[in-house]
Amino acid sequence: MQNPVVALSGASVMTEILMILLKVSVVLTLVSIGAGISPTDLGYLWRRPGLLLRSLLAMYLLVPLIAFALVRILPIQPGVRAALLVLAVSSGAPLLPKKLKKLNSQQYIFSLLITSSLIAIVVVPLWVALLSAYYEVAVELPLSTVALAIAKAILLPIAIGMALHAIFPVWSERLSDRFIAIADALLLTFGIILLAIHWQLLREIGWADVLALAALMIFALAIGQLLGGPKRDDRTALAIACATRHVGVALIVAAEFVGVRTAVLIVAYFLTVLLISGCYLTWRRKQFTSPKASIQ
Repeated sequence: MQNPVVALSGASVMTEILMILLKVSVVLTLVSIGAGISPTDLGYLWRRPGLLLRSLLAMYLLVPLIAFALVRILPIQPGVRAALLVLAVSSGAPLLPKKLKKLNSQQYIFSLLITSSLIAIVVVPLWVALLSAYYEVAVELPLSTVALAIAKAILLPIAIGMALHAIFPVWSERLSDRFIAIADALLLTFGIILLAIHWQLLREIGWADVLALAALMIFALAIGQLLGGPKRDDRTALAIACATRHVGVALIVAAEFVGVRTAVLIVAYFLTVLLISGCYLTWRRKQFTSPKASIQ
């Protein structure tokens, strides 16, 4: 009969390995995204202050406030509450699905990714301090820790990708989509394996927990849809950005919580939102098929 202590140790080691592989997948995706970015794309939002303000308001204020309200209203378990807080403070453009690159909004998407990562350096520690203190979740996340983590895990990979684009423009643009697809597949695979190892944690969540996570996703989509205009594709991109949150920042914040429950629930949320956002994106593309719908 297998020793329970040995089995637990083996699961812990596997979890650590999977978390590392998930982060590697994130880095690979960001390098691939950077390989498709030109320097002119980065300032897109800054040349449109109205859209910039609405985007930041949606991601950094309204979605966290929704999460704040949900944990006040619903009887959520402590582990799920921690996961919801992590998702709430992990603002920023996500690892956008490959399909989003087909939108007529690439400059907005890339500019949002860089801008949100820079803003997260200041805003994420503030939200963590406020919400963790209020809900008595023991988390300390100094600004320097967030800045260094974002620089290494997000900005550096994008910079490497952009350097490849500058040196090998044709080659990098040609392979960017392929590597994004590979990285997305790896992220999905490692996430599913992590959930399979800790499936018992998912069985313990109740209806209120599921409702809270689903409500956060739905409200976030709605907020992005309302504030992302006037362009139809910008609305779609911001809606998915708000719902998905920033997987890199979420993993950084989750590392500050004790135990694996938070990380497992966050991965479950991301896998679910990838499915839902894919359906939402398909619906949006079918909803507007005529030339008259190019601006909404």
